[in-house]
Amino acid sequence: MKKKSAKKQSSKFKISSWLSLKKHRREVLIISAFALFSMLFLIWFIGIHSTVRYITTFEITAGESVSGIANRLKSENLISDDIAFKALVNAGGGRVMTGVYDIPARASIAHVARMMTRGEVASTMIMIPEGFTVKQIILALDANPDLRGVACEGNCYTDGELFPDTYKVAKGTNRSAVMQLMRKKMQEIENNWIASGKIAPRPLKTWNEVVTLASIVQKETPRVVEMPMVASVFINRLHKGMRLQADPTVVYSVTDKLGHMQGKPLLTTHLQTDSPFNTYTRAGLPPHPIANVGKEAIRAVLKPADTNYYYFVADGTGGHIFSRTYDEHRVNHANWREIRKTRQ
Repeated sequence: MKKKSAKKQSSKFKISSWLSLKKHRREVLIISAFALFSMLFLIWFIGIHSTVRYITTFEITAGESVSGIANRLKSENLISDDIAFKALVNAGGGRVMTGVYDIPARASIAHVARMMTRGEVASTMIMIPEGFTVKQIILALDANPDLRGVACEGNCYTDGELFPDTYKVAKGTNRSAVMQLMRKKMQEIENNWIASGKIAPRPLKTWNEVVTLASIVQKETPRVVEMPMVASVFINRLHKGMRLQADPTVVYSVTDKLGHMQGKPLLTTHLQTDSPFNTYTRAGLPPHPIANVGKEAIRAVLKPADTNYYYFVADGTGGHIFSRTYDEHRVNHANWREIRKTRQ
């Protein structure tokens, strides 16, 4: 009887242990499933879920706290939880960078926090064409809504001091800072020329004279292949003591250094304008450049073509016809007038 009772108790113990183990495993599975679900939800909520419906510009100014930024983001419906944003910022170093941000559509909280802790501010491309004057550059910068402030305070730059190019800058950059970038790049080009020990072609002597002639070449032709030919004409005329008689210098004079006629015709009477920049009335080069130039125009002046041309005129196709004598030039000029008449 005792043996049967012991066996019965042992069997009951085994069943009880099995049931307890089964219950424990079920509890572990439930806890694990809950933990997995919570983790997946957290990943979705922080790293995937977004309240941003379309690309939105958001600016962080100097002195703003992370809490204030989080509250603004939430109030503008750019994040769904300010506490999660602050936790992610703290995990990323605890600081956000000032600037203008373009928050993309469907950006998660983690995406927004990462952008701001890394300073991934929005950028804009500033394209300044070769041959623009300082006044034209200022107008272009003033018209760009992605920039701030004024381009010039007090004394502005002189034409020839800025390098026209495409500049990538952060949105919200001050216009004067863009001008400084252009000045710095032009200064580097000048310093490289000085350091190289290169000599300007006679009769040019200084960097100002090189860039001044380059600015005239730049305004005379947009074709890079023609620039050394045009430069040679002006170099030849300077050697001979002939006036350059370059129309762009007249335009610069009569437009108060804007360098653009704005649809108005250049008249014969304009050629007699009394100005130190007018190469019809004054011998030699103007006092300083009449535009801001690119590398190709500078290169053309430093290495002009070897020609005996003294004249050129438009050929009606965007290029020019060159001539050695005034008689040849008169014929070419008459042909150009006929082309203009036909077009008009």
